[in-house]
Amino acid sequence: MRQNNSSNRIIIRRKEMRFGIIGAGPIGSNIAKKLVENGHDVKIADARGIERLEGKELAGIPVSVEDVITNIDVLIISIPFHALPSIRNVIDQVGEEVVVVDTSNYYPQRDNKIEEIENGMVESVWVSNQLGRPIIKAFNNLLAYTLEHEGSPEGTSGRIAIAIAGDDLSHKQKVMGIANELGFDTVDNGSLSDSWRQQPGTPAYCTELTKEELIIALKKANKEKAPFLRDKAIEKLSTAKGGYSHKEIVNLNREIYYS
Repeated sequence: MRQNNSSNRIIIRRKEMRFGIIGAGPIGSNIAKKLVENGHDVKIADARGIERLEGKELAGIPVSVEDVITNIDVLIISIPFHALPSIRNVIDQVGEEVVVVDTSNYYPQRDNKIEEIENGMVESVWVSNQLGRPIIKAFNNLLAYTLEHEGSPEGTSGRIAIAIAGDDLSHKQKVMGIANELGFDTVDNGSLSDSWRQQPGTPAYCTELTKEELIIALKKANKEKAPFLRDKAIEKLSTAKGGYSHKEIVNLNREIYYS
């Protein structure tokens, strides 16, 4: 048990774990920060080269992408969707016992259209195929701001929840424990084939729901409507003059994805 100085609360810490994170963007860096605050060993890498990390204020130890996968318990991948195939050679060297977590989301406006996904393949299934191994889908249905600022202690009323999907129950349970430690309730969203229920365009996506609300939202998801609603939200966000505040983005997502 130790004091967390950033929030002046007591945290009962689980066994220290060793993490590797590929991707130092808002999601990857925020996860790294929270893991370090909770006493875990964290290495972080940029898939394009360690020089990309120079000058960045990062929690954890900056390393090369080859070094980030060694001697770890969990590998968290947080890079743009279209870049995932480029790290296949690295993932091929990750031990089978390592839990691999993917946080990505597919946006054709950014990632270019991927035929298999456009024809109905579940996004995370495509990712698993590209990486050549099972993955756990997590941390993709939170905005970076939510991840950084909205976590709260277990048992807090109104605590925000995240959805976690995957085929390996033991790996999924580990990730659920990590998410809880970082400040969020969790909902088991079933197998990787079910993970479309937490992807862009669904009621569970970036709408800051409690566990009870998230369970309902996952059931409400409509696979055929999701791409249309995703693109509708992107269009509104991209054409807004002056931009949106974080709360306005959450409310916009709720309005569109529940329609």
